[in-house]
Amino acid sequence: MKDNITIKKLEVIELARRYMLQQRDIYGNQLWGDFKVKNERRAKNVYSSLGEMYNDVKECQKCPLGSLRINFVFGVGNPNSKIVLIGEAPGRDEDLKGEPFVGRAGQLLNKILNAINLKREEVYIANILKCRPPGNREPQGSEVELCLPYLNEQILIIKPKIILSLGRVAANCLLKTKMNMKDLRGKIFSYMGIRMLVTYHPAALLRNPGLKRPTWEDVQFVKKLYDET
Repeated sequence: MKDNITIKKLEVIELARRYMLQQRDIYGNQLWGDFKVKNERRAKNVYSSLGEMYNDVKECQKCPLGSLRINFVFGVGNPNSKIVLIGEAPGRDEDLKGEPFVGRAGQLLNKILNAINLKREEVYIANILKCRPPGNREPQGSEVELCLPYLNEQILIIKPKIILSLGRVAANCLLKTKMNMKDLRGKIFSYMGIRMLVTYHPAALLRNPGLKRPTWEDVQFVKKLYDET
């Protein structure tokens, strides 16, 4: 009888361990106690503000990208915004300035926002990765795993109503899928209980101006949802 009880206790401990590891994968490495989840979000954040979080994580060296960067590209914009725009990673200009979307793609993004009567200062802009990958390559799985908890925490602090993923790579990192843009566009997904939409990355529009029309359709849809909130 004692052996059976011991086995059951071990099974419960193993289930608890797996659950805690799952929470760590979602929210990052941190001590945590009692919490309630609503709409897949934690009721209590680790940080009280974006500024507090930035000061705590800006020297991050969790992956090799930390030793290669010039600047830690945290994010920029309205900390109370109802919409968060998410790209995949900083480029050369962003690494130099320490701010997301400041190069040619960023200038185009500003024009896109202006076209739907939104200013850059009204929204919040961030990336999956906070450091520039060499040669602007796509983020690797291990890098996303280590850096995504930072983005998740930013989202928890901001509490947006809408997430707009800029590009296929960012969308697939968030949704943990391998979908193409045809299947990603025009749909409403859920990320952390928040409505998420996908459109082309501004850099793709610079390479292929023919994508401007579908992007315009996407952002009009986003603006409609934004106005409804």
